[in-house]
Amino acid sequence: MPEFFLRSNSARLRIWLSLGYALFIVYASLSPFTGWREQGIDFIEVLKLPLLHTYTAFDAILNLLSYLPFGLLLALTLRARLSALPSLLCALLLGMSLSGSMEYLQMYLPTRNSSNLDILTNSGGTLLGALIALSMTNWTRSYDRLTHWRDYTFQHGKVMDFGLALLVLWMFGQVNPSLPMLGNVFISEIAHQPFAVRVDAPFDIWECAAVMLNLLMVGTLMLTLLRNPATVLRALLLVLLGVAVVKFLTAAILLKTSAMLLWVNSEAMLGILLGSAFLFASRHYKHPNIIRLGAMQTLAYLVIAHLVLNSSTPSAAMSVYHWHYGHLLNYNGLSQTITLAFPALLLLHLYRVRNV
Repeated sequence: MPEFFLRSNSARLRIWLSLGYALFIVYASLSPFTGWREQGIDFIEVLKLPLLHTYTAFDAILNLLSYLPFGLLLALTLRARLSALPSLLCALLLGMSLSGSMEYLQMYLPTRNSSNLDILTNSGGTLLGALIALSMTNWTRSYDRLTHWRDYTFQHGKVMDFGLALLVLWMFGQVNPSLPMLGNVFISEIAHQPFAVRVDAPFDIWECAAVMLNLLMVGTLMLTLLRNPATVLRALLLVLLGVAVVKFLTAAILLKTSAMLLWVNSEAMLGILLGSAFLFASRHYKHPNIIRLGAMQTLAYLVIAHLVLNSSTPSAAMSVYHWHYGHLLNYNGLSQTITLAFPALLLLHLYRVRNV
């Protein structure tokens, strides 16, 4: 087995990512977390229903793909301590247990439906992800390169692993195409006629400030993670480029044609330019000053996001989609939750790295 899987710093990051993805599944399965009540449904009877009773091809494929990353992360995490077959079986058991627990709890939510096929497809996704993970352990050369790149680029330690997982969390929330680039207010208005001219809203200086502070928060996070803080602008550019590409592809798949580029607005562009300029000026600050400045930026973002801007609800963005599956509302809700939780988690990270 490659040494990469035995390294404690690599294993810690995989644990954080596995736990984070499990929380995503819990959120998507149980949101909106309201209306809990006994509905007279017996879980054993749900398991005994014909498999095609609640079947749609879209649900089956989505469930399979949703649990595939979970199985992959679990197997990679377990592989650091177990051999191949026990890792595969434990990952499958954990995936089945999580899926079964979610389907059981959904019996108490009137807006959700429990399904034995969901458990089957979720378990299949976990198994597929675990098999991919175990095949990856033979990619010795690729993992050697990945390990070398990480050692050269990022600092090590438990705190830094949490920071890297936090960066991945932020990127996941930002790829939602119904959120402007680095914004926190959902897009909710589009022109409904093919050639109708949409009336542009007045330039919102507060939304621009929120974008700038959002970029500075991510930049501060990266300053604490990088071995060479002078490269922060280059690294941030790569992160934003990756987010933009995925955001565009997601918009092309999910959004109406007239809404495909609404996430690129003037507030976002100006905020990115201003934030980049401030980040460039602060990249050589001493570590204590970076921590203090990052904390002030985060607190300012919280004030603007919660007390100044009128953040839209997840349902407000549904008009820009050309799909109408309920999963999109969960996706929007998850994105909003990430944008709300990220500043608090960043403050926790800054507190933990203050003496590093």
